[in-house]
Amino acid sequence: MDEKEQLVYYKQTGDLQVLGQLYAPYMSLLYGVCFKYFQEQAASQDAVMQIFEQLVHKLRIHDVDSFKSWLYVFARNYCLMELRKQKGKMHVDIEDNMSESEQKLVTDDEGKWTEDDFDKVHECLESLSHDQAACVRLFYLEQKCYKDIAEETGYDLNKVKSYIQNGKRNLKICMESGKNGK
Repeated sequence: MDEKEQLVYYKQTGDLQVLGQLYAPYMSLLYGVCFKYFQEQAASQDAVMQIFEQLVHKLRIHDVDSFKSWLYVFARNYCLMELRKQKGKMHVDIEDNMSESEQKLVTDDEGKWTEDDFDKVHECLESLSHDQAACVRLFYLEQKCYKDIAEETGYDLNKVKSYIQNGKRNLKICMESGKNGK
């Protein structure tokens, strides 16, 4: 069975042996991705196993065209989410080890997103044209590729790329105008 057939078979049957065969060739690649983010051998190995455990469920509900690409994006997002969860803990540990003068150089607002920031993103998304907002949501929030977005929306592939690029630029402008006004 080729990769696509294995994906279809796993989705239908939930056979973990098939999933293991599908996943095994990519374990070293995923370890490299995880190590890039975590910089620790043990954390990276744990992440590779956690990703596999999540795939048991995720692959049964998602349609995947290119397993390698999808798996890479999934692993990257997993790592980023884990780092985000740890960010608060790491921030406290760093502060505990800083001298008093060094602590004065660090502001509490750096790198932290507040509820207002999320509200602003939502507000800025609403300010985009319908076409831009739809494409940006599908691309960034649902992590769909250009081709899938074009099929889902009925837009031409070049239009999808344009809507995403312009939408991203307009979101950035909108967000920056909000930060300057704080």
